[in-house]
Amino acid sequence: MLMRPGLCKEDIMFLRRKSDHDDIKVQEEIYEYEEERGPVTRYEPDYRDGLTGRQVKEHAAAGYRNVPVDPPSQTVGEIVHENVFTYFNLIFAVLAVLLCLVGSFRNLTFLPVIIANTLIGIVQEVRAKNILEKLTMLNAPQAVAVRDGKPSTVGSEELVLDDIVIFKAGNQICADAVVAAGEVQVNESLLTGEADEITKKKGDHLMSGSFVVAGQCHARLEYVGADSYISKLTLEAKAMQKGEQSEMMRSLNKLVKFIGIALIPIGIALVVQSLFFNDETLRSSITSMVAAVIGMIPEGLYLLASVALAVSSMRLAKQKVLLHDMKSIETLARVDVLCVDKTGTITENSMSVKKLIPVTAGEKKTEEAEKNTGEDAETVLSRMIGDLALAMSSDNSTMEALKVYFKEHTDAKPVKVTPFTSKTKYSGVTYEDKAHVLGAPEFILREDYETYKDEIQQYAGKGYRVLVFAGYDGEIDGNELTGKAEPLAYILLANPVRKNAPETFAYFAEQGVEVKVISGDNPLTVSEVAKEAGIKNAENYVDAAVLATEEDAAEAIAKYTVFGRVTPAQKRQFVQALKEQGHTVAMTGDGVNDVLALKDADCSVAMASGSDAAVQASQVVLLESDFSCMPSVVLEGRRVVNNIQRSASLFLVKNIFSFLLSLFAVAFMITYPLEPSQISLISMFTIGIPAFFLALQPNQEVIKGHFLTNVFLKALPAGLTDVLAVGALVVFGRTFDVSPTDISTAATMLLAIVGFMILFKICQPLNTLRIIVWIGSMAGLLACSIFLPDLFAITGMSVECIMLFVVFSIATEPVLRYLTLLVGRLRLIYRKRVKKETGL
Repeated sequence: MLMRPGLCKEDIMFLRRKSDHDDIKVQEEIYEYEEERGPVTRYEPDYRDGLTGRQVKEHAAAGYRNVPVDPPSQTVGEIVHENVFTYFNLIFAVLAVLLCLVGSFRNLTFLPVIIANTLIGIVQEVRAKNILEKLTMLNAPQAVAVRDGKPSTVGSEELVLDDIVIFKAGNQICADAVVAAGEVQVNESLLTGEADEITKKKGDHLMSGSFVVAGQCHARLEYVGADSYISKLTLEAKAMQKGEQSEMMRSLNKLVKFIGIALIPIGIALVVQSLFFNDETLRSSITSMVAAVIGMIPEGLYLLASVALAVSSMRLAKQKVLLHDMKSIETLARVDVLCVDKTGTITENSMSVKKLIPVTAGEKKTEEAEKNTGEDAETVLSRMIGDLALAMSSDNSTMEALKVYFKEHTDAKPVKVTPFTSKTKYSGVTYEDKAHVLGAPEFILREDYETYKDEIQQYAGKGYRVLVFAGYDGEIDGNELTGKAEPLAYILLANPVRKNAPETFAYFAEQGVEVKVISGDNPLTVSEVAKEAGIKNAENYVDAAVLATEEDAAEAIAKYTVFGRVTPAQKRQFVQALKEQGHTVAMTGDGVNDVLALKDADCSVAMASGSDAAVQASQVVLLESDFSCMPSVVLEGRRVVNNIQRSASLFLVKNIFSFLLSLFAVAFMITYPLEPSQISLISMFTIGIPAFFLALQPNQEVIKGHFLTNVFLKALPAGLTDVLAVGALVVFGRTFDVSPTDISTAATMLLAIVGFMILFKICQPLNTLRIIVWIGSMAGLLACSIFLPDLFAITGMSVECIMLFVVFSIATEPVLRYLTLLVGRLRLIYRKRVKKETGL
């Protein structure tokens, strides 16, 4: 088994042993992949010759090609199947069939809502899929392989096991490999989370997904395709349970599950009673049963949630934020702990020069130049370094940063340029009368390093990467320095903190969201960067290497803010511990090393510039990798959830009324008094249309309480009022021998009156739009009743019915008012009792 730098033994075992995969889908996919391959002979070719054509064909035929595993995304067919074949849709399909069988086609008015709800979900998820498929995991579609003694460019998928591949600066490692010759410096931050560049020499292992930042090497491919490190994590991400992360949607699903079970016996009882005991026709029995069942299901609330979330997703798309799952916006709005990485989230991915500090011991070297130019030492040094940077090629991020910062230079002409190598750790320029070197302090100063060690470590402890610029009195030949190097200046580099980071983190602090910085870098460095970004309590840091057990990790995540040297397995432990402590956790990441933690977080956010595995595993993708978009996502979530929560009580009024009235009808042996088309009319103008407009109103309040509890308690008084009014109307109507069609119309108008009373309360505080919505909804209902009476089963009422209607209409207001006060008083008593018992 191969040990990999930057990963602990447990991580390696997890990735290399099939038995460590606790998800059966991962195991099955690995076994399936292995069964497809035949036996293979391993080769260790000379790096100058590579494999022969016969050996390449042999490995390819046996199935040992570098074909990547499929990313963890759904197919269009799976998306359609998931949105169409739901229990929710099954109920309405059965009801539609029953209505068609009895010829009651006008009562199919509920179908457009169901179809729209399904299409919105499909369109949004397919759109997200299409965008994500444009993002690729390995941005190295081609590689240079040595075959039959000659280097040739081939597609990365055509590489086979034991191929010799030439990697140089700028290349991404496309499969796990072992260095056979040469030396490179690689960045494994997408895999291990550590931003440090790691030197790889002969015999060292290269990890798929890492980047070569300097040098060149020949490497033999050791693991290809699904065997590679990056593929193992991709399979783990693919097995991620989609689940329902949204508390609001979970509540709606619980409601539908309860109603879905309850409506079956209630529906059967209503049909049997109406058909056999009340002597109604089959058509009348089916129609009244469908009306009762439709009234019990919050189909419009699903549509409202889908439309509101879709509108939010379009708004966020304009800000380059992609919602992989629309429901994730609500979860993010409820988050109280946000876990972020340093590189790519707090800081830019690029390196930048922070300071130039002249070295006191080297001032003599600049005195002469100062006298000639009349300028200070820092200016003179800046131009010297500018000369060196100008002479070098931009083959790594460090040199690019130097070129950007040190733009001024002199007319000095270099005689010889010695580029940076990972072996010597320096670059140098020789002029006619002098020579300068730049590089790592230990390699430039050598035996003099101890003299400057304390000063250098002081800067390193503040989160800087320190380079030494020195004058050199020997020959620079590309080998280790043997002459005397006199330090002239320290150059302090760092990943710059994103410009909007302090403002972004200040927003989360104001909103009561705790930020945890989890990184693979040095904890002191991460702490300093977090302080610069304005993260609260950033001085509280810990080295995760000392956290040996899960208990240690759980205790630390509650105590500290900054975590350094964190392994992928520990990131997952931290997320799980926070969830167990009762927090709603969001995790941001861009690397393959983040996938396991992203999988377990309540809401996962990925940077599009990172690995495809992380992007596919996440619910929210920042397409421009700009973390400053996060407050906009949270605000959108709050607007949607708070407004839907306000509007949802309108829907639940109908559900409570239909459920209780159905029980009332069964208990008192009466036929359900309403038709499906009448339920649709009431739902359209007292619930659906106004709720849609109200859900798009601005709302930045913090989300409080449980969704279903909040909505139910707001809807209960109106639901009870409807049941009392309509139930009494039916009883009195039968007593005075009023026609059932008259009672049906009167009941529809009674429900409309209570609905508009509730809508008026929901619209508080009133503004121009809310007034227009309220008045417009009443006008719409009246218009449909007058001009489309047959479609919505609205008929004229007898004098007796009108008198009953007027009496019960007047009675609805005080009944609703006193029931609202009663429910509010009971809720207050309950809260006080809970507070007394829990002490919270």
